[in-house]
Amino acid sequence: MARNILILGASYGSLLATKLLMAGHNVTLVCRKKTAELINRDGTKVRIKLRDEAMHRAISSRHLPGTLDAVTPGDVDVSRYDLVGLAMQEPQYANHTIRVKRIPALAEMDLEEAYTNAQVWERFEPGLVSLCSPDPQAFRPPEEAANVLHVGLPTNFKAAAFADEKHNLLLRELEADIDAVKLDGLDVPVKLRVFDSLFVPLAKWSMLLTGNYRCITRHEPQSIRDAVHDDLELSQSIYEHVDAIARRLGAEAKDQVPFEKYAKAAESLLKPSSAARAVSAGAPFIERVDLLVKLISHQLGMANVEIDGTVDVVDQKLNERIVAGGAGFLWHCRRPQISLTFPVVPPHQEGRFAIVTNVEAGCDGRGGARDECASRGRQSRVVLAPRRWCQVCR
Repeated sequence: MARNILILGASYGSLLATKLLMAGHNVTLVCRKKTAELINRDGTKVRIKLRDEAMHRAISSRHLPGTLDAVTPGDVDVSRYDLVGLAMQEPQYANHTIRVKRIPALAEMDLEEAYTNAQVWERFEPGLVSLCSPDPQAFRPPEEAANVLHVGLPTNFKAAAFADEKHNLLLRELEADIDAVKLDGLDVPVKLRVFDSLFVPLAKWSMLLTGNYRCITRHEPQSIRDAVHDDLELSQSIYEHVDAIARRLGAEAKDQVPFEKYAKAAESLLKPSSAARAVSAGAPFIERVDLLVKLISHQLGMANVEIDGTVDVVDQKLNERIVAGGAGFLWHCRRPQISLTFPVVPPHQEGRFAIVTNVEAGCDGRGGARDECASRGRQSRVVLAPRRWCQVCR
């Protein structure tokens, strides 16, 4: 049975959309008007390399079993959809925060400094939200149109289960449908993997703190490979410390990715992270997983000087962009924030649409929050939520 899926964000979101379309499901991408018109006219094109093939293949949405359309936030009919994916950088939802209520150890922590405005997320029922770790590396080539996405590292999406098993049946259905997809008889990488543990997607924290945020330096950005491999022993110590923080919160070792496996993958990551490219291009806001992990570590009595140092560097580089001299240009901000995860969308995402619409923020990675606009990067988290917008719509 074909499902109808709504995805906020037409940049990184087009990767998940393509996988769903290949499996015969229908997808609506929420984005800015100009990008929606482009996608509705020409579709999307995702470039991905199949196993043992030297060249990337371009997969056009116009030739897939499922149906794709794109709309602006104000044109969404929420009653049409079975599932919602949030595939944008946290700042692109405008001023908001997420409380990680599904993790008991975090529910009462003071994490406000890592966010902007918690009120948006207070409407969401935690059990109706699942974090889906954005492990695949993908970006928009800056010389290409806004409907093109290039996949550099075709790993899997890892989704945590919902609280209600009825909703997990939908996730498992999508997982199986995507898994069955073949292209010219060949397996297509980038699967959806569903896990019972809430903590599997948090394995990404260790990667982000070891590689992505350390691409941001006091001078020019460095590649993820250099951030990790310039001092492999130091990188391993950071990685394992963040792993230990996740275990204090309830994760088990089986939920995590060994450092050796991550270090091997990092060898092929020859560009700076999207966060680093965004900061270098002048973005005043990016997702702040680094700050979130720092706050958690201090409240657990597990502070780490390297993590604190990374946060200081990111703060410094972002603060350099707050005031542009001479022109009276002022960015009013607290600390740039991170849309981390779980309690995002229970009833559904209508609350976010209102905010995105009200501030005219883009949902396609090119407008609104300048981080995605500058980097064409892939820092967004994909969050899945079953269809039930009730309270948020009111």
